[in-house]
Amino acid sequence: MATSSHSSFLLPIFLFLIFPLSHCDSIHDLLKSKGLPPGLLPKEVKSFKLDTNGLLEVTLFGPCLTKFENRVYFDTVVKGNLSYGELRGLEGLSQEELFLWLPIKDIIVDDPSSGLILFDVGVVHKQFSLSLFEDPPDCKPQSNGKISLNSGISGVSRKRKGFGVK
Repeated sequence: MATSSHSSFLLPIFLFLIFPLSHCDSIHDLLKSKGLPPGLLPKEVKSFKLDTNGLLEVTLFGPCLTKFENRVYFDTVVKGNLSYGELRGLEGLSQEELFLWLPIKDIIVDDPSSGLILFDVGVVHKQFSLSLFEDPPDCKPQSNGKISLNSGISGVSRKRKGFGVK
């Protein structure tokens, strides 16, 4: 009998080690399990995958634009290295700063109790309240990967990797 009770006790531990917590049904649940707010990505996500090295690739239904404190642009594919409290080396995500679109390189939650999240846009490190990212935002579709004229910006186009401004 003692052997049976030991094996029934060890089975959940064994299953926990085989199937890590990073297996989630939604990208928003995955972000929460990694110490990040679920509202970093839009509501509508086509698919996502997380490889064993932590590379996260999120595919949206198309490029889109939303607003937190500033406007944020999502390419169809957003990639980054996911670890607890961090999304680093981001591609496919940019933020408007003083009429310029700058790539968001890293998103970091150092101390969740502070209520702050850090966006690294290269030349600027911006801190925002975590409460801005509690709920996944609606994201306005942008055709052909360009920010539409009715969004208030004209002549701005997006490059796949450089996020250059024309």
